[in-house]
Amino acid sequence: MSITTQPRTIGELRDSGYKVLSVKEEMRKNLIQKIRKGEELFPGIIGYEETVIPQIENAILSGQDIIFLGERGQAKTRMARSLVNLLDEVVPVIAGCEINDDPFDPVCKACREKVEEFGDKVEIAWLPRDRRYGEKLATPDITISDLVGEVDPVRVAEGRYLSDELTIHYGMIPRTNRGIFCINELPDLAERIQVGLLNIMEERDVQIRGYKIRLPLDVYVVASANPEDYTNRGRIITPLKDRVGSEIRTHYPYGLEHEMQIMEAESAHFVTEGLEVTVPKFMKEVIAEVTQLARRSNDISQRSGVSVRVSVSNFENVLSNASRRALRLKERQAAPRVSDLAAIMASTCGKIELDAVGDIKEERVVQKLINAAIVSVFNEYFEQREFDQLVAGFERGLNVQVGDDLSSMEYVNQLSKVGGLSKAIDKLGGRGNPAAIASSVEFILEGLHLNRRLNKDEVRGKIRYRR
Repeated sequence: MSITTQPRTIGELRDSGYKVLSVKEEMRKNLIQKIRKGEELFPGIIGYEETVIPQIENAILSGQDIIFLGERGQAKTRMARSLVNLLDEVVPVIAGCEINDDPFDPVCKACREKVEEFGDKVEIAWLPRDRRYGEKLATPDITISDLVGEVDPVRVAEGRYLSDELTIHYGMIPRTNRGIFCINELPDLAERIQVGLLNIMEERDVQIRGYKIRLPLDVYVVASANPEDYTNRGRIITPLKDRVGSEIRTHYPYGLEHEMQIMEAESAHFVTEGLEVTVPKFMKEVIAEVTQLARRSNDISQRSGVSVRVSVSNFENVLSNASRRALRLKERQAAPRVSDLAAIMASTCGKIELDAVGDIKEERVVQKLINAAIVSVFNEYFEQREFDQLVAGFERGLNVQVGDDLSSMEYVNQLSKVGGLSKAIDKLGGRGNPAAIASSVEFILEGLHLNRRLNKDEVRGKIRYRR
């Protein structure tokens, strides 16, 4: 239906044969169409294809409200916002209505009176899907008036009685009527407010300033919660949990590939004129592995979780450090190196909570994770015997110097005197790009050092590998 042919009054809408569906019926209808066409339900959501998304589809097909239960940084809010794509592009509402009333079955008193007086001549408007989503972060200071409504003193001053429904200034939930309403961090909502939410969802009535009004709203409710919050900051009252159809558990990426895909997709991408940035795959794997190891570390509190944002921020900082070096050295190519991993201290320490007893420092924990990640990735690429020739050269007195401030060509020049590195660099895909060669050299030498094949001396930012 084009904009020019859309009905403009209730009578025209009735004559067009338009059928108004409830929000849950509407979402179900559009989901079925997407499934039949093989369309993606949540574009940009990675790693939930076999776990979370099927449960969401089941809940929508069943017409059930949803609670997403999971640690921070698990795309709970993003999925809630993406549900808007299951709504129709536009729906008809009574023009000027605060709560998007159905033209055939108005809820608010003002619209009911308007329909009684003017009938099919009442004008309608067409509401786009993006205006049918409401979201609120639950905090302890939220009141029932924020969510449901409150008496408007201005309307009372105009001569209306307090008991008159027309004195109400509607809150966020009624204003999202015929749409999707999301409450983030639901356990932080005071229990008495949760009771009010329960009434609006099930009993369809609410008490404002001592008098009861019926609000048969059509709202699809989505909530999110962190399992830790059930005991630490609050809880979801049992009657409310009982009435929400599906509790869906989210999770962090299970594997390195998904972690890297999210890391690359979510990181900020900036273009620096005159600078080409290349990111070797092994460096992406090291950065992602740091986060994966952090989620299994006994030194880090797993109750608070280790968000995917750790990987994203670390990736951004490592790229920035490599770019900053290239700019200072006036190089046209940049690639992150092992020495750039020091930059993730700033982006990791603030996002983890230590669970260790004693005076252990965050920096030590992060460095331990970096070392373990390098070893893990290095051992996936190489076997120790591949470097027997290289280690023999170090035993004869060879030493190699690396550092954050060395240009890429200095690594290339050193490469000519180091036997046994060429094949390994080819294996890492570093040939043809001086910046990538420098990155490969550092990765190989650090991997050998952490596997106890080489010694490492560090003085004033300069690192020397020797036997």
